Amino acid sequence: MAKHMAKHMAKHMAKQSTRSPRKPAWRSAKNSDRHELYELAVQGTDSDCAMIDRVFRKLRNRLPTSLREDFCGTGLLARDWVQWRPTNTAIGVDLDPKVLRRGRERIASLSENQRDRIELKKGDVNCVRTSGVDVLVALNFSYFIFHSREKLREYFSNAATHVKAGGMIFVDAYGGSGSWSVGEEERSLDGFTYVWDQAKVNPITHEVVNHIHFRFPDGSEMRRAFTYEWRLWTLPEIKEVLVEAGFRNPIVYWEGTDHKSGEGNSIFKPSRAGEACEGWIVYIAAQR
Repeated sequence: MAKHMAKHMAKHMAKQSTRSPRKPAWRSAKNSDRHELYELAVQGTDSDCAMIDRVFRKLRNRLPTSLREDFCGTGLLARDWVQWRPTNTAIGVDLDPKVLRRGRERIASLSENQRDRIELKKGDVNCVRTSGVDVLVALNFSYFIFHSREKLREYFSNAATHVKAGGMIFVDAYGGSGSWSVGEEERSLDGFTYVWDQAKVNPITHEVVNHIHFRFPDGSEMRRAFTYEWRLWTLPEIKEVLVEAGFRNPIVYWEGTDHKSGEGNSIFKPSRAGEACEGWIVYIAAQR
């Protein structure tokens, strides 16, 4: 796995993007959209869709069709989900009207049939009521905004009410000794540099503050384009609260290691034992 946690996070959060590239000279802090940069640098929705399909088919012996994306932002995963298969439907939920507006602008580029199969809803994920889905996802550690066990259980309990019997919840998590380090790591992308900044860590409360910065070839910088004030949840805690909330059989999907580089190989398999490494990323699936 990664030698430094910040490096590992940068590698993971810049995973498998399929967005259309622009010429490097085009970008600067002044004329860049932070949400577009986030999609380019952080989200790898093709790999997410493939992972969801693989896990669901293994656990339920069929492919999922309906998906709810909590904390959806611009709804990139929801948009790609309806393009992934012609029978797929998606609901995205987010509290921020500005970011949802950008998501709706992007939905306009879909075909009429695809637009009919996607909906973005504004509101608190604990309050917005939607129809039941095969898969509910909360990725990029978004549910780490809940700092107490009570609040996390409330969220997972509400999530359970929106998952059909036989469906599942799908989340990710990170950790390792490097997750307690303060520092930043850069990753060069097409026309800009993505920076993962672990700014504050409190080992007593497990509260952390992380930032994403973007830097550009002209020397300009978009500092703190995104800031996350999270509780760093451990895997036993997440699994226990999922069960308390009404899910069953939570499974951790651990990333394998590329033995030449010593870093993650982007292949996640169910595991009951991980490596005591400085940085790791996992997916967790639990059934309803």
